[in-house]
Amino acid sequence: MAKAEVPSAPDIPLPRANPDLIGHDEAEVALLDAVHGGKLHHAWLLTGPRGIGKATLAYRFARFLFAHGLDTPVDMFGGPPQTLQLSPDDPLFRRIAAGSHPDLVTLEREENPRTKVLRDEIVVDQVRDLAGFFAMTPAEGGFRVAIIDAIDEMNRNAANALLKLLEEPPPRSLLILVAHAPGRLLPTIRSRCRRLALRPLPEAQVAAIVNRLVPGIAADEVRGLCRLANGSPGRALALHAAGGLKHYRAIGDLLAPLARRQGLDIKAVNTLADRFTGREGSDLFRLTFELLGLWLVRMIRLSATGGIDEAMVGEGAAMRALVAAARLERWTEVWEKINALAARAEAVNLDRRQVLVAALGMIERCTRQSVS
Repeated sequence: MAKAEVPSAPDIPLPRANPDLIGHDEAEVALLDAVHGGKLHHAWLLTGPRGIGKATLAYRFARFLFAHGLDTPVDMFGGPPQTLQLSPDDPLFRRIAAGSHPDLVTLEREENPRTKVLRDEIVVDQVRDLAGFFAMTPAEGGFRVAIIDAIDEMNRNAANALLKLLEEPPPRSLLILVAHAPGRLLPTIRSRCRRLALRPLPEAQVAAIVNRLVPGIAADEVRGLCRLANGSPGRALALHAAGGLKHYRAIGDLLAPLARRQGLDIKAVNTLADRFTGREGSDLFRLTFELLGLWLVRMIRLSATGGIDEAMVGEGAAMRALVAAARLERWTEVWEKINALAARAEAVNLDRRQVLVAALGMIERCTRQSVS
C-alpha cells in the first residue's frame, strides 16, 4: 500500500532535530557497546516498521560519534553514559538539525530536476556523489557519516553502487542504513552490515508521544490512532495529520452494508470517488487504499486470533460478520488482489474511481460466498 509521510509541522520535529528517543533503550546500549569496544562496524542496518524511530536513532548516533569519536566519555557520575543523548542546546546538535555539519550527509528521495516532482526512489547518481563525499578527508578530523533514509527506496543501480562502498569502506567512515523492509534488500548488502532491529512500541508509549506532540487530542482518538499505527508513533502522527481516523470510520461505513449482507451504497462510493481529483485527491486515494488494506489485515488477524483491540466502536462486530461470509484464505486473496490493484493504479495512472469500485466489488463478491 502507498504510504503517508509524517508531516513536518513545527511541533513534530524531523528526525535530525528530534532530541527524544523513546522505547529503544536496548538499541542504544548496543551502539554504545560498539563505541566503547573500540571496534565500530563501518555499516549499520537499522530495521523495523516505518515511523518507530529508526532515523531518529541514526541521527542520535551520528551526533554522539561526532561529539566523542571512539573515546569513552563519562557521565556526571564518572562512568560511561547510558544513552546517546546530546543536549538540543549543544551547537553540534543545532548544526546537525540545520543540515550544516560538513561531515554528515543524508541520502533520501530527491526532487527530479526536470519534472520538479519528488522521485519514487533513490537513484544511482546520489550514491556516486556519496562515494565522492567519503573520498574527502573529514573536515573536523573525526568520522564522515552517511545516513540513508531509506535504503529500501533505492533502485537496483543505486544499490549496486552502494555495495562497492560497503565492500571497500573508506577509513573513519560510517554508513547508517534505515530499512523499513529489509527483506527487499540485496542479500550482499545485508551481509555486509551489522543489523540492529528496532521493535514497535507498546501502545502506552505511542500514546504518550502523541499526547505530547498533539496536546489536547481526545483520549478515544489517541486510542484509535495507536491501534491503527501498530506500535509506530510516526504512523500515528501521520494519520492524525491526514484525518486518517475519520477516514477509517468512513471506510467502515462503506463496508457496513456488506456486513449486513446488503449491497454497496453506490451513492456513498461515488461521493468518496468524486474527491479523488487533483493533488489532494491523489493523496486521499493513497490514504483510502492504505486504510482499506489495513481494515482487511485487521479483519484477517481477527479471524486468525479471535480477538481485536477496536480502533472504533463496532469495528469488531462488522469484521466478524464479514469474516463469516468466506474462508480466511479467500479474504487473504482479496487483500492481495486489492494491494496489487492499488500499486498498479499508481504505476500506470488508472482511473481512480474505477479502481475504488473494482476493489469494493471484490469485497462484495467475497461476502456472497457461503463457507462450505
